Amino acid sequence: MQAEFDFTLVQSSLIAGVDEVGRGPLAGDVVAAAVILDPSKPIIGLNDSKKLSGKQRLTCFYQIIEKAKSVFVARASVEEIDQLNILQASLIAIERAVNGLIIQPEFVYVDGNQLPGWRYASQAVVKGDSRIAEIAAASIVAKVNRDSEMIAFEKTYPGYGFAQHKGYPTQAHLAALKELGPCLLHRRSFAPVAKLIK
Repeated sequence: MQAEFDFTLVQSSLIAGVDEVGRGPLAGDVVAAAVILDPSKPIIGLNDSKKLSGKQRLTCFYQIIEKAKSVFVARASVEEIDQLNILQASLIAIERAVNGLIIQPEFVYVDGNQLPGWRYASQAVVKGDSRIAEIAAASIVAKVNRDSEMIAFEKTYPGYGFAQHKGYPTQAHLAALKELGPCLLHRRSFAPVAKLIK
């Protein structure tokens, strides 16, 4: 179902939306995507990534890659998350994503209530992935990329169930973590992992 995006304050053809995925998991990087859409090439079915099925997300993802003016995916590593904290690591990933765009935006919408300390004219928008098309597109790109990575890590780190829970603290993940102990993907600053290390 196509969302109705009605939160437009800035009139420009170079608006970027940026969103991150992966604040809550116990394992894996936090991944951010920045997207500048082309108003002349609408994305059919665009919506908040959380409101789309996996198949719908992929359909939108391929449209975004094909039709957007610019897309860039960036990250902050598990090591950076542990060193800085998850909020600061997320802001770093967001800034890297926007800096990586081939076309530099005139204005940036960021999902949430925090902005990096950067040079861009920008606005943080709470629940922006359901209010602004560019953020919705960024949320889809970030989620598809991170989910794909976590599924691939299932082969490198078998037994944890990364393909199913993507690193989030499900009962199955917590049970595997207790049985196997942390792997290199786990965030040692997060309480369930830190308890096992101690």
